[in-house]
Amino acid sequence: QVQLVESGGGLVQAGGSLGLSCAHSGRTFSDYTMGWFRQAPGKEREFVAAIRWSGSPTNYADSVKGRFTISRDNAKNTVYLQMNSLKPEDTAVYYCAARYRAQSTARSYDYWGQGTQVTVSS
Repeated sequence: QVQLVESGGGLVQAGGSLGLSCAHSGRTFSDYTMGWFRQAPGKEREFVAAIRWSGSPTNYADSVKGRFTISRDNAKNTVYLQMNSLKPEDTAVYYCAARYRAQSTARSYDYWGQGTQVTVSS
């Protein structure tokens, strides 16, 4: 089994930046494509970004392209999401997800973290 633990959420003003981390354990991290998803109140969960198990390519939702950056550190078994130029509409619970050797375009994942709240004030 894979365990995922997100951290780094919080409250930030619009235009600000925030970085999320997700620690992966239980299996070989470098075998897993990692994704970030988010769910705002009253809305369905949506894809944000993904990074292939090999390290590239990455894939982003149009709504975050150019503002968010996903990266991974296989030595630390951690995936990151750097969020810049944040907008109030980025407010959501952000979830980390993992899937064994998937393409970065995958939208179905096998393992999920518990989520971390990101709130962007206007």
